[in-house]
Amino acid sequence: MRLLIISHMPHHLRDGVVVGWGPTARELDQLATRFTSVRHVACLHPEPAPASDIPYTARNIELVPVPPSGADGFLGKLDVLRTSPKYLAAILRELPHADMVHVRAPAHIALMAMLILSLRKRPTARWFKYAGNWQPDVLESPSYIFQRWWLRRPWHRGVVTVNGDWPAQQTWVRTFFNPSLEASDLERGRAAAATKQLTTPMRMVYVGRVETAKGAGRAVEVLARLRQQGIDATLELIGDGDERPTIEARAVALGVADRAQFVGWQSPSYVYQAFARAHVQLLPTAACEGWPKVLSEGMAYGVVPVAGNVSSIPQYVKQFATGAALAPDDVDGFAAVLASYARDPVKWARESANAVAATRWFTFDQYLSSIDSLLSDLGGPEHEAECRLQRAPS
Repeated sequence: MRLLIISHMPHHLRDGVVVGWGPTARELDQLATRFTSVRHVACLHPEPAPASDIPYTARNIELVPVPPSGADGFLGKLDVLRTSPKYLAAILRELPHADMVHVRAPAHIALMAMLILSLRKRPTARWFKYAGNWQPDVLESPSYIFQRWWLRRPWHRGVVTVNGDWPAQQTWVRTFFNPSLEASDLERGRAAAATKQLTTPMRMVYVGRVETAKGAGRAVEVLARLRQQGIDATLELIGDGDERPTIEARAVALGVADRAQFVGWQSPSYVYQAFARAHVQLLPTAACEGWPKVLSEGMAYGVVPVAGNVSSIPQYVKQFATGAALAPDDVDGFAAVLASYARDPVKWARESANAVAATRWFTFDQYLSSIDSLLSDLGGPEHEAECRLQRAPS
């Protein structure tokens, strides 16, 4: 069975080898085990590869490179006029050779794929993954709004997977846990968590783009609040971005530069080591998140997630009784939650153990089991089956 993936996943060249965003590359390596061949129409960036990029290990994945588009600012948005014809050509060229298509949204290239597929009958096996917030309570970009609206209608004739479980979910919309963990990750994480105690200083870690939307600046503010309360804490920020110098300067202005360490993008092995020594993962994000994989990756090491109340994050921290989800700009609220752990290490230890136990839902074994069920409904390698759309949305 031949799979065509259409996404905006960033790829780069490192010593002549294609590498891609590590968490997604690991996910697609697992997905590729269910197919004979995988063609991935996705963006190839010209700049040097960040340390967080890794090569695919699955030998049956081949990148079909297209140029990136949609940069920040007005001119960046206009760039879609340059790239759209190239996206259209690549998608139309690859579709006739695919037995199944997997579109990863939200993204400009995903929107184009949705519209094309709505006008074509084949392939009939179609899977749309919406990785962002399925039911946001804030206004997002018109493109994101339109893509969700489209996926809630039956015109795409496919299955849609989302993070979280939502009221009035259409019959073709399924809840998928966002996978990121192999058996070796669980074993390594449990070993680290088994001996971990909440000691002084409280070690916090932030993993993601160093920008306002993801909450890097707010994380520094939370650290300063804790210091004002006499709580000894440190913050390691793993990631980078255009706003990093401004946020570093803010740490200096708040007097916590000696407790906030900015280390830039790092390899997966470095991130795991950071999780092994951390007590809390602080991610006061307000960005369009579904479920950030870094949260479950940290949970495997007993790192308690304290994050913005975006998308499925509040659902999962409540379901698994670990951590907290707060309004992203509630700096005092974040500081209060962290201070409660400092005052009650037993509470932190309980939630740390719960975090480890919950990670079985975010394993690739769980993911592949869900994939097998999805493939069974869509049709096996010998034939294509129409998706079972029982009813239109109310």
